[in-house]
Amino acid sequence: MKTIYSIMILSVCAVVLTYCVGSFYAYFYPMKYSEEIVFYSKSFGIDAGLIASVGNVESNFNEKAVSNKGAIGIMQLVPTTAEWLAEKSGNVYSEEMLYDGEYNIKLGSFYLKYLLNIFNDEKTAICAYNAGQGNVANWLKNTQYSQDGKTLTKIPFKETRNYLSKVLKNYRYYKNRYKKIVN
Repeated sequence: MKTIYSIMILSVCAVVLTYCVGSFYAYFYPMKYSEEIVFYSKSFGIDAGLIASVGNVESNFNEKAVSNKGAIGIMQLVPTTAEWLAEKSGNVYSEEMLYDGEYNIKLGSFYLKYLLNIFNDEKTAICAYNAGQGNVANWLKNTQYSQDGKTLTKIPFKETRNYLSKVLKNYRYYKNRYKKIVN
């Protein structure tokens, strides 16, 4: 009788633990806008997990988010940068459109691909998404921050160091999740 009771208790605990772990991941790593992320991942040739990681860290997929620096939407695009991205990618632009989730993901994904092409290093491109292309280009010229002029060995902005850490942590999770969706 004790054995049956112990098995029942362990079974209930396993179910509760499974639910809690699933709830944890669903809360911290939501799978919002998956179709759009997969579409633009394929369109621009970048990992869907990276797009999702940036969207989660930037706004937790909140299309109405506005930062204290004026960045808008899921991918937190500054209007002047978004206008430049829209022109460069041949898209129509209006600031109101930045509040549309799909449009914002489209421009943000295009920007990620652009930065990946410019810097040829994923971590450096992620830093540029946060700190700006100009700042990162200057850091790469400084031997205090880069030994080879291509990758960063030290990131001078604490905000960007923290940002990179968060995106990479998210990326480990999202890369595996999207691998299952895309394949």
